[in-house]
Amino acid sequence: QVQLVESGGGLVQAGGSLTLSCAASGSIFSRNVMGWYRQAPGKQRELVAAITSGGSTNYADSVKGRFTISRDNAKNIVYLRMNSLKPEDTAVYYCNTRPAAGFLWGQGTQVTVSS
Repeated sequence: QVQLVESGGGLVQAGGSLTLSCAASGSIFSRNVMGWYRQAPGKQRELVAAITSGGSTNYADSVKGRFTISRDNAKNIVYLRMNSLKPEDTAVYYCNTRPAAGFLWGQGTQVTVSS
């Protein structure tokens, strides 16, 4: 069964850091661009960062310089290191391919940043 499982979220104070992990099963990981997305209450889901199989990355303007996406192709895991967190980063974070595949959306992991 192909699925993605996110973990690593939590409650952190503004200025703090978290590292999210996304473990992929099946054959979806190795050749696909992988992305981290987030959805804040009352807002649409947005792409936060993406990484190609070769390691090229791109970021939303709102997180540039603060977030770092990486991947371990041997372990089928993609990471999101989040530094200097702000209250506006509060959201449920999801990983998926880029472009996203509807059937791969998981439960996500909640990140809450207190001011």
